[in-house]
Amino acid sequence: MSTLLQNILSQNPDIHGTGTDGSLELLYAARNNYTNSLEFKAGDPETMLSAWRGFCWGGLEGYANSLSDKKNICIKSRGIGIHYNWYKAFMPYEPKIICMVRDLKSIICSMEKIFRTNQENNQPIQNHAQMTGTTTEKRIDEWINSAPVGLALERTKQMILEGIADNVLFVRAEDLTKHPGREMERIYEYLGLSNFSHDFNDVKQLTIEDDQIYGLSPNLHKIKNKVEYSHPSHYAILGKSSCSWIDNNFSWYKEYFNY
Repeated sequence: MSTLLQNILSQNPDIHGTGTDGSLELLYAARNNYTNSLEFKAGDPETMLSAWRGFCWGGLEGYANSLSDKKNICIKSRGIGIHYNWYKAFMPYEPKIICMVRDLKSIICSMEKIFRTNQENNQPIQNHAQMTGTTTEKRIDEWINSAPVGLALERTKQMILEGIADNVLFVRAEDLTKHPGREMERIYEYLGLSNFSHDFNDVKQLTIEDDQIYGLSPNLHKIKNKVEYSHPSHYAILGKSSCSWIDNNFSWYKEYFNY
């Protein structure tokens, strides 16, 4: 759903929405050098901290400006939310983070559907000799406890605990597809930008992501041109007992996002 949102935003001539972006990984590498390099340790701590923050902002700004000449760049990243306070420390203004959420059962259901329709390719999650990933229940357990789903859940829960979530605009996928005009108005208000009249019947895909390099389906981030709500099928795909297990074990998610 984040891919859909990025492409909706990109209809606005003043906004450039990216695919899943790697700028955070560049900052990770720089942070490691700043933390561990002797040259930084030997310098005046306050001066080095100020210079480090300037490097982060200057690098990110230059990176974003090289992506597009549009006034606003919306960078898609799975990890920036949990690092809100880091970004806040080096940015000259309050970071704006929009986080798409979806019924957890539907997320897992989508992954199971992709698994079932990708049988011609070897899928690492399944190993019959070791009896791993051989049933829906086993695959659910794996996805819930690994990246990207498990890591995203862990980060979201921690964001709530630390109060970071209070600064984030959460948009439910179900709301965006049912009431796109209303949700986009909320987004523009949060961003401090003038509302824009989007065409929700013809959303062209401008972002490109090759998920085959992760061993995933090449159609994982392919969007439909028309924004419309799809009725959930998680009970039919996962079974009622598995759906109940997800709801019970992640009641905090269900309650926080009103599912």
